[in-house]
Amino acid sequence: MAVRPDLRQHYVRACQNVGQPENPFIAHVLQEADKNDKIRGTKGITLKIAGNNRLVPVQRVTDDDLQVLASVLRSTVFVTGLDLRYNVLTDAGAKNVATFLQENCTLQYLNLMFNDIGTSGAELIARALHRNETLVYLRMTGNKIGNKGGMFFASMLQINSTLEKLDLGDTDMGTQCLIAIATALTQNKSVKAINLNRPLLYSQEEETTVHVALMLKNNSSLVELHLGKHEVKNFGVERLCEALYENSSLRYLDLSCNKITCDGVKFLGELLKRNQTLEILDLNANRIEDDGAFYLSEALTLYNRTLQALSVVSNNVSGKGLVALSDAMKTNMELSYIYIWGNKFDEATCMAFSELIQMGRLKPNCTDVEPYEVDGHVHLAELSHGLQKHYYWTPSCGEVTNKDANARLAIAAVSEY
Repeated sequence: MAVRPDLRQHYVRACQNVGQPENPFIAHVLQEADKNDKIRGTKGITLKIAGNNRLVPVQRVTDDDLQVLASVLRSTVFVTGLDLRYNVLTDAGAKNVATFLQENCTLQYLNLMFNDIGTSGAELIARALHRNETLVYLRMTGNKIGNKGGMFFASMLQINSTLEKLDLGDTDMGTQCLIAIATALTQNKSVKAINLNRPLLYSQEEETTVHVALMLKNNSSLVELHLGKHEVKNFGVERLCEALYENSSLRYLDLSCNKITCDGVKFLGELLKRNQTLEILDLNANRIEDDGAFYLSEALTLYNRTLQALSVVSNNVSGKGLVALSDAMKTNMELSYIYIWGNKFDEATCMAFSELIQMGRLKPNCTDVEPYEVDGHVHLAELSHGLQKHYYWTPSCGEVTNKDANARLAIAAVSEY
């Protein structure tokens, strides 16, 4: 049985040795970790030093704070996760991260989302992962690493064979590095989930979508793919669907916030009739309208029995299309999660979804609407549920209890794949 460590004391001594003032938030987190019984076992713990924590006073982590923390954690085998989201780390902090990744052999999860790491910091971290053989999940979300920074991660994917989940959403990547990443994933056999949301694209030709489609034809390990805000139009959807006829591994496809209309959803409807692996489809914030809802409901009613979650939030769908989707749920017992807020509800829609919830076919935590009655008329209120519920934040108090289908990349254990 391992001796209970004293991280806080170690941290205080390290601060004194280098003349660095203590960060009270880091000290608090380490003190709580010292009390954690999991340390005695073999499971390992994640240190949550998130700068958006709302339960304790937070002094955000700086580059100097991280240097001291890294020296404390360098030889600790029980810390397997480090959550440093929403702090003020820069490229200088990334240098400390890179050194830590090369020296530490137990860290499996590292969350650096929404710091101030740029291109040179991305290069250091990516190069460290050429040699690191333990990190399984990395989030760089919201760090403006740009096209050059993305190219370093593309190179890393050609060498690293350990990383399973990589989040590069909102990092200002460009066309060249997206094509390079797609090309690397053609050969990479370890990555299970990747987020490429919101690149900066200046072409209407959909070259990046075409390259992602080519990758999907050859890749047999990717389970989850996020292509939100990619300017995907009907042409791009057709290319992706053609590729997915030959792909038998992808389970989660995120096409949110694109320019897909009912013509593009027609290809998705045809795909769902034959595809046996896709479990989650996110079409949030497109413009599929009623015709698109009809294509989906036909496939789900008569053919598909594998899709478990569907989001059509904010798609200009009116009552007819929404009622068709609710009818599909009465026939298709596999479809368990459906998100519809932001469309045009009429009385028939409210009645249909109220009935699904009351009869127990649709669980209240598996949709984003809740029925209520005023003067004998049923209406629907919005709930804060959705496929991205825990993407940017997690509850400050305790663990996420209702994982369901929400934001798989953020919260589901890699082993579940």
